[in-house]
Amino acid sequence: MGDQPLLLLRLRDEDELVRGTAERALWLLWSRSGDAALDRLMAEGVEQMQAGRFEEAAASFSEIIRRKPSFAEGWNKRATVRYLAGDYEGSLGDCDEVLKRNPQHFGALSGYGQIYFRLERYEKAIEYWRRALRVNPNMPGVQLNIEAVQRLLQEKKARSI
Repeated sequence: MGDQPLLLLRLRDEDELVRGTAERALWLLWSRSGDAALDRLMAEGVEQMQAGRFEEAAASFSEIIRRKPSFAEGWNKRATVRYLAGDYEGSLGDCDEVLKRNPQHFGALSGYGQIYFRLERYEKAIEYWRRALRVNPNMPGVQLNIEAVQRLLQEKKARSI
């Protein structure tokens, strides 16, 4: 994790290739627990999640959290699978744990935005998406989400007048 500050700086590099490499490197860094057995379990959980086996994936990530609660990415992956399974409150709680361990985790910040959007708490979604972009300005999808929700809010306001 000692490399994280430099990689975060490189997210603002003038060279697009450097920015993309820095983002991929951060994800790789965050995904390493320092324990080969946990890393294998993490890979299994990701496969389970991608296959739509959300209960199995959540169990895998919960086991990672039990064994190494300081590992932020275990929490982040469980937040993701809970979100996919529709457990938004559980996902929010896991995102809280990610940010306690890694306040610069732009994936979790963006995830908060997705959750709050699903909960129709649009201002809160925009707030978290903006926080994610402050950490990593190279997420065009997040910027598009903000713009779309701002239009939605303007339309709602216009209809209520």
